[in-house]
Amino acid sequence: MSDSPLGNFPHDSPLQPVKLSLDDTIQFRCHKDIACFNECCKRIDITLTPYDILRLKQCLALTSNEFLAQYTVPYEIDAHGMPGVKIRTADDNPACPFLREEGCSVYEDRPTVCRYYALGLMSMRKQDSSSDENVYFLIKEDHCLGHNEPRTIAIRDYRKEQGVDHYDDNCHEWRQIILKKRSAGPTIGKPSPRSFQFFFMVSYNLDSLRVFVKSDGFSEVYDLTAEEFELLFTDDVALLKFGFRLLKQVLFGEMTIPVKAEAMQKRAQRRREQIKVDPDNPNSNYDGPEMI
Repeated sequence: MSDSPLGNFPHDSPLQPVKLSLDDTIQFRCHKDIACFNECCKRIDITLTPYDILRLKQCLALTSNEFLAQYTVPYEIDAHGMPGVKIRTADDNPACPFLREEGCSVYEDRPTVCRYYALGLMSMRKQDSSSDENVYFLIKEDHCLGHNEPRTIAIRDYRKEQGVDHYDDNCHEWRQIILKKRSAGPTIGKPSPRSFQFFFMVSYNLDSLRVFVKSDGFSEVYDLTAEEFELLFTDDVALLKFGFRLLKQVLFGEMTIPVKAEAMQKRAQRRREQIKVDPDNPNSNYDGPEMI
């Protein structure tokens, strides 16, 4: 086990200020016969990733709008107000809405945070660095008896056991976007409200993103094959990953999606004609947010 402190944790924090690597081991096991079973679900503060939302909305047979309205609340990821979402709890009951007496009702599609417990993940990127580093740390809450179970396991194997490696793979580019914005700071500048709207749609509202990709305004700008469009229309994971590329291209100028040669001229012409568009309406000819 490494002994590098993460620092800045309050003394009474359940987060253990020791950096762990994939090859470090932990002593932990949670199962239905343990005395504290379900206790960690009775007072939650669960941040959702885009892939979490994709899995949960599919599990519950809801549209993105329905899931967001019924089960989430917004919060700000950073000081600039980059939008995030958390699981909604009742005002008088901080328990997870998916908790049942027998356990988690969405267990096969549970969020990333739930899969990691009792581990935490912190992604960091040094300024001017092109790569990010994942740091793991242990969470020891007073109620949790899983740390007393006689089982040790490497973090690498625990991630596979909990299926969290698959979740991380599907959101790696999204985390890179957030880290790049944080590490760049003033060099990128303060995002516009329009960019926040675009970030929210791409990250959390796949159904609206799909309508946007199907719009005439989108196909006028981006040069995709019929097969590529068909994949985006039918495959949620493919659409999500494409959305991350689109965010990088629009927000940071990372040009990985081909743009039609005449697209900029057409966009300039539309602006000259002062066509009014509504960025809140995915059915409009909205041609993308302002650059950050």
